[in-house]
Amino acid sequence: MLWDSLKILCFLCLFGITAHAEDSGSLMIYAVTINEMPGGNAWGAGIYLGNSKIITAAHVVGQTPYVTISGRELAATIVKKGSFESTDLALLGIDERRLPVSLRLRRLTLCQELPFPGEAVETVSPDGIARSHIMSPQGLPPQVRKFDTIIGDVERTGNSGSGVFDLRKKCLLGIMSRKISIVLKKSDAAKTETRDIAKYFVPASTISKFIAENGLKDQ
Repeated sequence: MLWDSLKILCFLCLFGITAHAEDSGSLMIYAVTINEMPGGNAWGAGIYLGNSKIITAAHVVGQTPYVTISGRELAATIVKKGSFESTDLALLGIDERRLPVSLRLRRLTLCQELPFPGEAVETVSPDGIARSHIMSPQGLPPQVRKFDTIIGDVERTGNSGSGVFDLRKKCLLGIMSRKISIVLKKSDAAKTETRDIAKYFVPASTISKFIAENGLKDQ
């Protein structure tokens, strides 16, 4: 009996902790909804890192955030929060004891390698998973070329706080921050059109530094 229990525990340690060996659909377990209040409207998305921590975009987090994860609405505390203008990240904490055991065992891995133009990625949000690709900043107009980690497929990928994952390794490449838009003049000089051309995500290297500052442990 004891040996059987030990074998089950070892199996969970090997296969239940990281996201590396998971298929695309199973990444949905990490998707989080950021709510404005209990039972309120969704303000954005987030990604569960494991160890009771959620990473999201700073601008979707209010003063008293609530989250919905694995079908359960929980109060969250703000561990650390940046700003939309500088580092658009927020780290939230939740009571891990209120999560399903299958989720408590998991730890999400941050990608170590930098994304490269043309790389296939997946965006993960509570609304689902969508495929996209990394774009080169050189493909953007000069006025918005300061954003160096960007994806295409604006309409069908996740919004602020959604996760961008390496398609092959299933590690977290970054957190979605904002749409990149340009203003186009129409034939009628008095009219303009705003067009979304890409999305910027905060890269894993910045997330790792953000978590490590102030003595917080990296995942």
